[in-house]
Amino acid sequence: MKAGIKSGETLIAINGHIIEDVLDYRFYSADDILTVETHTPDQTVRLYRIANPNYYPIGLTFKNALMDSAKSCSNRCVFCFVDQLPDGLRQTLYFKDDDARLSFLQGNYITLTNLSERELDRVIALKISPIHVSVHTTNPDLRVRMMGNIRAAELMPRLRRLCDSGIEVHCQIVVCPGINDGTELERTLLEIPDNCASISVVPVGLTKHRAGLTPLTPVGKLEAVDIINAVERVGRKNAYIADELFLKAERELPGVDYYDDFPQFENGVGMLALFEDEFSKTIKRHKKTRFTPFSVASGAAAAPMLERLLGEYGNVYAVQNDKFGHSVDVAGLVTGGDLIAQLRGKKLEQRLYIPNVMLRGGDDVFLDDVSIGDVTRALNVEVVVCENDGAAFAERIFDL
Repeated sequence: MKAGIKSGETLIAINGHIIEDVLDYRFYSADDILTVETHTPDQTVRLYRIANPNYYPIGLTFKNALMDSAKSCSNRCVFCFVDQLPDGLRQTLYFKDDDARLSFLQGNYITLTNLSERELDRVIALKISPIHVSVHTTNPDLRVRMMGNIRAAELMPRLRRLCDSGIEVHCQIVVCPGINDGTELERTLLEIPDNCASISVVPVGLTKHRAGLTPLTPVGKLEAVDIINAVERVGRKNAYIADELFLKAERELPGVDYYDDFPQFENGVGMLALFEDEFSKTIKRHKKTRFTPFSVASGAAAAPMLERLLGEYGNVYAVQNDKFGHSVDVAGLVTGGDLIAQLRGKKLEQRLYIPNVMLRGGDDVFLDDVSIGDVTRALNVEVVVCENDGAAFAERIFDL
């Protein structure tokens, strides 16, 4: 047995199990004694014995996080957001993934249409959980029409099998008015297995770049009210309505208790309610607040809430989305170009706070490859990136 796995070696097997990708690696490395087989660049076989009594990750990193190529989407969904992207964004945004491994690792939603029976067996055998599934409708014929793939009709047996196998499954319904709303939405909510972990109901996102695509009706106030009413009529306890629908319906957001443990938080369900709750509680705990004068920039959807919370302390600017179209109003799709164009010449204080959802994870670049440095230079202001956390935001701006 050799000591010390070196950079450049290729992982072949753990305890005799061939390692195909990150799923195999994570599953088979969770043992107390490991025999790890690698190949050096010259194809020399090396064996390593690792004692791991606490079942900690063994610390290997790979050139590709999946240890394999991501699987691309085989659907032609009428509402696909990637098909509506403008030119000039980061190239990675134009890749349509539909990969169970990314669903497990990053929370990406998958459709189950390109998952073979062998791969489905493997997900269950390796206990890959949680998995996030784009359902949209449980009506087989309608799902085929919406997703442009005959295999979309196979959803329910696969979904039931995952749920019945103990996999934590989170479902998503993207509602397109006139297609899968109303009675179809109610049917879907009733037919999704009772033992799925959670369901989010979100409005279809439409940009201004839809030339040649299927005509779709945007979700306005009346449509949002109808969608909320349908969800409430069914009354599923684990079905949660997206923040955006409450805003569009001009309805007050529910309290934090509505969201339980926020299982659909990353899908825009409960973000605003939790932010406001955490921010308000943090401010109340401190009798005095001191701060460097600041401004805040956010998407148009969240701006009214921020104005209500921060109006007496600083300026809040709602950035309209000229790049995607004004119907897109979430902070996560605000581009650096729009930020600069709309705030140039405005009265900006010493600091400009922006939410980290505007940036690529772990980087300082917006969707359009404009950097924080570019914004700083263009607006002549210190740009401070804040977590999407009300307590942390309050502590940062008020030096608590």
